[in-house]
Amino acid sequence: MFSSIFNSSSTGLDVTTVLICAGVALVLGVAISFTHLKTSQTTKGFLTTLAVLPLLVMAVMIMINGNLGTSIAILGAFSLIRFRSIQGRAKDLLSVFFAMMVGLALGMGHILFAVVISIVAIIAIVLFSYTHFLEPNQNERVLKIVIPEDLDYDDVFKDIFEKYTVEARLVKMKTVNMGSLYKLTYDIRLKNGAKEKQLLDDIRVKNSNLKVLLSEPCCEEDI
Repeated sequence: MFSSIFNSSSTGLDVTTVLICAGVALVLGVAISFTHLKTSQTTKGFLTTLAVLPLLVMAVMIMINGNLGTSIAILGAFSLIRFRSIQGRAKDLLSVFFAMMVGLALGMGHILFAVVISIVAIIAIVLFSYTHFLEPNQNERVLKIVIPEDLDYDDVFKDIFEKYTVEARLVKMKTVNMGSLYKLTYDIRLKNGAKEKQLLDDIRVKNSNLKVLLSEPCCEEDI
């Protein structure tokens, strides 16, 4: 059913066949780009990359055509591109991998396979993006508090946590500033309706107004 349209017995490729694969690659690339546009914050440059990437990967696969030496050279080129690129968000990486998969399938002539998998993947991405399925708890936070070394951190924030959180767990502790300060990291789950500013203000009263950082788990920063 998912057989390749390339004729394995032929020594070359038919121009019409290559153009069909190229056209499908562009169409699916635009579909991937449009899906990413509707489900994530992005830029025009990245959307253009997603639209053209399946075509370029398909061309690379056709040029390799079973040649081991060419395959090694292409692998080295892709490695250089990987290490020169900046770190992307999870959805950006997903879309890039999606586009490369489509290009690989079309480069081997599996047009129907590429189309079917693209449709299934796009439906899954849209469903996961616009529903609460696989959505983490919105009240979960990472709380980082700097305290002086003479402050007993075991119970000093207990009443504050009982007031504002359902759960507060100390996950990391380290000394900073030549041991004169401690930095505590908590995983917390806020109560419904808890005011984050009030939480931070109450903590600042007890930690001598030293640094406090409250962030979501996906956006954790250091202080």
